[in-house]
Amino acid sequence: MHKLNLPEIQPTLKKEEGKVLIFDIIRKKYIVLTPEEWVRQHFIHYLIHELKYPRSLFRIESSLTYNKLQKRSDILIFDRNGKPWMLVECKSADIRLSQNAFNQVAVYNMTVNAKYVAVTNGMIHFCCEASKAGEAATFLESFPEFD
Repeated sequence: MHKLNLPEIQPTLKKEEGKVLIFDIIRKKYIVLTPEEWVRQHFIHYLIHELKYPRSLFRIESSLTYNKLQKRSDILIFDRNGKPWMLVECKSADIRLSQNAFNQVAVYNMTVNAKYVAVTNGMIHFCCEASKAGEAATFLESFPEFD
């Protein structure tokens, strides 16, 4: 797996039926280790350990419906009142972040309505204050502090 532009983690890995699995600290279970999962796990650890986002307010791969299609958000963080606060889209480290990734998270956020949206491939990370209808999203210099 790629070395990422995130703090190193000490993941718990195991091999089962020829597949490598990584332990997800939010879902509390082993997940097949894909390049995207490698980024997601590093980013979860970064948000919790470095930025002090509360672990209990994370949801991973939550189901959402857009235009009658079932989709899954990579990381969804709620505020202390249970409202969506940040929606994060994770891509594999070898995928260049393009407008498509931003479009995907913006479309998902039409359903979720989080205050912030973020996109990462583990190498580059972007965070925006979500746009209101007819307005452009505001790119932030850094990730917001969790209140």
